[in-house]
Amino acid sequence: MARVLIVDDSPTEVYKLATMLEKNGHQVYKADNGADGVALARKELPDAILMDIVMPGLNGFQATRQLTRDPDTSHIPVIIVTTKDQETDKVWGKRQGARGYLTKPVEEAVLVRALADVLS
Repeated sequence: MARVLIVDDSPTEVYKLATMLEKNGHQVYKADNGADGVALARKELPDAILMDIVMPGLNGFQATRQLTRDPDTSHIPVIIVTTKDQETDKVWGKRQGARGYLTKPVEEAVLVRALADVLS
């Protein structure tokens, strides 16, 4: 299946997302902040990235913008996965280049469907 990078500073959220993905046959990479996420994405070139927004240092919007504007990583679809559910956040996420936007807590079926959508 797909190789998916999870970028989130919450160990609990990373565990939940990784468990759902691995159960569905995906290989998971993990980074706990935006800067490490960008670096790992450039190194591993995953098939997709799940990006939190609120993180110390480089936030998810900034990391998404860096990845989607970089010719080496612009082909990797980013799905924002966050507690921020305001319409302005969703619009801003899309403007940074995100291909999907999910609000926590994410149900497994919704996550798997969103991932399938960006990978097809």
